[in-house]
Amino acid sequence: MRQGFWGIKEVILSLGVLFSAVSFQALAEQAGKKPNIVHIVADDLGWKDVGFNGCTDIKTPNMDKLALGGAKFSQFYVQPMCTPTRAALMTGRYPFRYGLQTMVIPGTAGYGLDTSEWLMPQCLKEAGYSTAIIGKWHLGHADLKFWPKQRGFDYAYGATIGELDYYTHGDAGVLDWFRDNKPVHEEGYTTTLIGDDAVKYINGQSTDKPFYLYLAFNAPHTPYLAPKEVIEKYAHVPDPTRRTYCAMVDSLDENIGKVVAALDKKGLRDNTLIIFHSDNGGTRDAMFAGQMADVSKIKIPCDNGPYRGGKGQLFEGGCLVVAFANWPGRIKSQTVDGIVHAVDIYPTLASLAGASVAKCKPLDGVNVWDTIAENKPSPRTEVIYNIEPFRGAVRQGDWKLIWRTLIPTSVDLYNLAEDPYEANNVAAAHPDKVAAMQERINTLGRESAKALALQYLAGVGLKHGKPVIASEDGQPQALIGSSGHSITDEGFGNIEAEAERQ
Repeated sequence: MRQGFWGIKEVILSLGVLFSAVSFQALAEQAGKKPNIVHIVADDLGWKDVGFNGCTDIKTPNMDKLALGGAKFSQFYVQPMCTPTRAALMTGRYPFRYGLQTMVIPGTAGYGLDTSEWLMPQCLKEAGYSTAIIGKWHLGHADLKFWPKQRGFDYAYGATIGELDYYTHGDAGVLDWFRDNKPVHEEGYTTTLIGDDAVKYINGQSTDKPFYLYLAFNAPHTPYLAPKEVIEKYAHVPDPTRRTYCAMVDSLDENIGKVVAALDKKGLRDNTLIIFHSDNGGTRDAMFAGQMADVSKIKIPCDNGPYRGGKGQLFEGGCLVVAFANWPGRIKSQTVDGIVHAVDIYPTLASLAGASVAKCKPLDGVNVWDTIAENKPSPRTEVIYNIEPFRGAVRQGDWKLIWRTLIPTSVDLYNLAEDPYEANNVAAAHPDKVAAMQERINTLGRESAKALALQYLAGVGLKHGKPVIASEDGQPQALIGSSGHSITDEGFGNIEAEAERQ
């Protein structure tokens, strides 16, 4: 009996060891499993327009929970405008490398992101990922070769251009709302439609295959529109435009919450990395507010907190943006102070996914995973804010130089460790530092591609068309008679007139 008893005990102990080994192996496999990635980008969101950065009049509980439960970035940089930032994300390369450094792609333009660039969705697909973009693209729309479905995304839903009406889903009477390249006519507020489609996408994913979801909301970009019932939640906000803007950010937060809930319900949350940031700082200058909204009679509602400037500008308010990353059990809850730039997202995600970047052109981005997850010092010590023919800006360590080359030229030098809000220009006191950083900008300028936006604008501006000439009495423009050929009174420049003169 005693021998039998000990035999049973040994069996039980053996089974316990076996089960422990199996459990440990399961945990190890889970730890080594490729993560799902939900990459959320807001549009023109102010740095201080979220609760976790100190906002008091907008409720953002879902974003607050993710930010405070993960890595809240204090130095997350992007480019100063929409198209350049989105290009940097997709390529891992600064946009001056391929001509997208200036402005955004206008709705009337035919150019787009160079098709020779190997984009992040293409890279992740080769590593076994399903890829989707839900929301705003803005990297080329006039030719299908530039569209996301042709650039590595298995699934694409949303808008191609930079600005659209939240309810009609278009601009100037032209629909800009597509699913897998096919136009979609549907009712609804774009923020809600994007959130609902993201939930549907997540619900349809297999737990056996990882996915990359680029979730690019157009909120809270102009025009300032929001559902009436959400605006009513902010009746206490005195300024009417700020009230609507609050509702737009509230709707953004609500739909991010829906996405997180879908991940939880599907059992995917523990193996999903969520990254969130804005594409540039909040708008502070009417010049950069977009073409669909007349902001001349309103107070622009975005708040970048203590940071100087906003969208379109090289000051911190234009390029230092609200951002966080969250992955339960893999990212510590803390404020991450290391520098991270939009170009770093590509190589960081590729590394996490076990994807090769061999097909990429030389990357400007670096792998910052240890900085994100552990708050270790960032390998990035330099930030290129932008390189354009008429201006450039670079940060090296704590020093930042902004150089405007158009007459009248100007040079700003700031020590961001001592003066993060760029109040004191110390260029005159540090001529050697200015000269060295100007040389760096010149070197990058020699490497840069011609700005496609400037080429486009030059073509439009110099295109021959009917001149718009004022009339003293308010009458319609005087027209040349049908017999006239000449483009000048003397006939110079007209082939027929020149022939008659000889």
